[in-house]
Amino acid sequence: MSPRGALDYARAMGEVSNGVWTLRCDGGARGNPGPGALGYALFEPGGREVEARGEYVGEVTNNVAEYRALIAGLEAADGHGAGAVRVCMDSELVVRQMRGEYRVKNAGLKPLHAAATRAAARLTSVRYVEVPRAENARADQLVNETLDRVLGSESPR
Repeated sequence: MSPRGALDYARAMGEVSNGVWTLRCDGGARGNPGPGALGYALFEPGGREVEARGEYVGEVTNNVAEYRALIAGLEAADGHGAGAVRVCMDSELVVRQMRGEYRVKNAGLKPLHAAATRAAARLTSVRYVEVPRAENARADQLVNETLDRVLGSESPR
């Protein structure tokens, strides 16, 4: 707990490490494709959240929303002067494509993969980690809050 009694999310999730920033990204679409949003939360090496954003991205697939979240988060990390970044996502496809373990076959994802690769290249180092959805709760929350706000709280999840 922090002095104000609030839970320090990064410390609770075991993310405090020397000099490594943590970026938690998520994207989602209600329907696939459907109205979508990105969400990311950026934590400095001490575990403090320095930026969190949810943004509506229009009618997209889940994978497009995931890539858009990654690109926006990497750009935010660069803007904050982060060097080494640990990217946590619950998208097996995006994580493994960014690691080079899976080929990018979908023509619609190729330019997004290229943009994410360019954004990552502006940082000293980036490590991609696939995490269970429960460990990516902050980014997921930002996606759902954004979609609820844009579509109305009655929209199905």
